[in-house]
Amino acid sequence: MTLSDYLAESAAVLEAARAAIGQEVVDRAADSVCQALSQGKPFLICGNGGSAADAMHITGELVGRFLKERRAYRAICLSSNPAVLTAWANDYSYDEVFARQVEAYGEPGAAILGISTSGNSKNVVAAFVEAHRMGMTVIAMTGEGGGAMAPLADHLLAVPSRSTPLIQQVHLCLYHYLCATIECRMSA
Repeated sequence: MTLSDYLAESAAVLEAARAAIGQEVVDRAADSVCQALSQGKPFLICGNGGSAADAMHITGELVGRFLKERRAYRAICLSSNPAVLTAWANDYSYDEVFARQVEAYGEPGAAILGISTSGNSKNVVAAFVEAHRMGMTVIAMTGEGGGAMAPLADHLLAVPSRSTPLIQQVHLCLYHYLCATIECRMSA
């Protein structure tokens, strides 16, 4: 595969995502996050592997700044505390490491974003179950079909691809847009 071929494939997946996901879905997700933040509720974000890095990236953009000078937003990355992750995984189950943190940091009216290219990450699914139990809004960022996370999502951003790297590239575009939208709406 040449660079030109790879970039063309990337562009095709981006275009397919634009058609499949739609402005309204992302806007509703952003509205849910803004509603939570404006009420002093947290925005929790989680994922594994590359999606954990994305969760940290999003949190950095929202706690720090994305494009505007403004106050910090109450964003919490559930993937970034190795003591919590390893203690709970060792003593109980890795499948519950995010659900346990949702129990600790979540509250009614808060929002959670779970990122998984397959949509089948057991610990993200468990976090969604706990978030629903607590009365939180659930946003899923996945690959094609949404996997096990889809029926648990209030807002599903499913990239129409099964290629992990291409899904991750579109996730980056989606969450940068989400951060810009949140920042714009919260600053208005």
